[in-house]
Amino acid sequence: MARDEYARFDRPSKHGSRARTKQRPEHADALAGFVTGVDRGRYTLLLAEGTADERVVLAMKARELARTRVVVGDRVDVVGDTTGGKDSLARIVRIAERTSVLRRTADDTDPYERIVVANADQLVIVTALAQPEPRTGMIDRAAVAAYDAGMDVLLCLTKADLASADELRGLYEPLGVQVVVTWPAAGADAARVDAADAAGARPTGRTLDPASVEDVRDHLRGRVSVLLGHSGVGKSTLVNALVPGARRVTGHVNDVTGRGRHTSTSAVALRLPRPDGTGGEGWVVDTPGVRSLGLAHVQVEHVLAAFEDLDEAATDCPRGCTHLADAPDCALDEWIAASPDDETRATREARLASFRRVLASRTASVGA
Repeated sequence: MARDEYARFDRPSKHGSRARTKQRPEHADALAGFVTGVDRGRYTLLLAEGTADERVVLAMKARELARTRVVVGDRVDVVGDTTGGKDSLARIVRIAERTSVLRRTADDTDPYERIVVANADQLVIVTALAQPEPRTGMIDRAAVAAYDAGMDVLLCLTKADLASADELRGLYEPLGVQVVVTWPAAGADAARVDAADAAGARPTGRTLDPASVEDVRDHLRGRVSVLLGHSGVGKSTLVNALVPGARRVTGHVNDVTGRGRHTSTSAVALRLPRPDGTGGEGWVVDTPGVRSLGLAHVQVEHVLAAFEDLDEAATDCPRGCTHLADAPDCALDEWIAASPDDETRATREARLASFRRVLASRTASVGA
């Protein structure tokens, strides 16, 4: 039987065994903070956010929180040296209730959940239109994880100078997914970066068109947004454009494998500044590039809800329908057969195939 960490427990002593109650201080003087970074047991916090007394503080966890994970986005209470001065170290004593928790696993059979970020409002799925090629399966998986966490989804398509965004727009916008597109800036600065790439020099990242960056910014204002995507899709370049001075490292895409190199090594929350560089109007959480996104933590019945078009069509399925390819009388197959034209049929078939791949892997992991 599991025991609460604050429960009464007995401890023997040289004077004989006696009951002992572990009393915790109330910490009535604790200050509220926002976790913006985590690094090897040390937590970067922002205290008094938005006030004249705003400051950055370094903290550690109190002993009673030793088995509790603190992640970027957490709202916490801290005591101790909260001045933020050199060599100061505060102590996290409480974690506020989380409004959302974005999780992932290494694969669909991995029982260990990894919390990516807490208290975020929306997931921004960053996908390149080319170099590397877009993977709709990854987009669908990320959407499932976001909806399961109670977050909104924004699809950000990068490198629009290399390929058209029309196909992915046509696939996701009819489902209610908001889509934004970015492309490199024209002119001397963009040419300079391209010349460095061609010469094999270390790139400083492509300069993005300001109008496309502002379009993305419009969707992030007043919210805590998590950016997630494969390595090499231009996520760090986008962050650097949104948050001047962020200095997130950018990298190349391997010409042979089509994969990018991991450049962001840990999640970090960055304040989204106004266009004039003053104040803040939201938070951007940059995360390390992912090669896979396991959904072992997502209940099977929640997967269908993330595919809104399929969820609606599945209302005509017989009770107990698994929605898999071998399911008898599945309304999803009838939905495809009823497509009004070849283009719609192709789109629906792609959506159903993606859903069934995710569902099949989740079903297998549950039965394992």
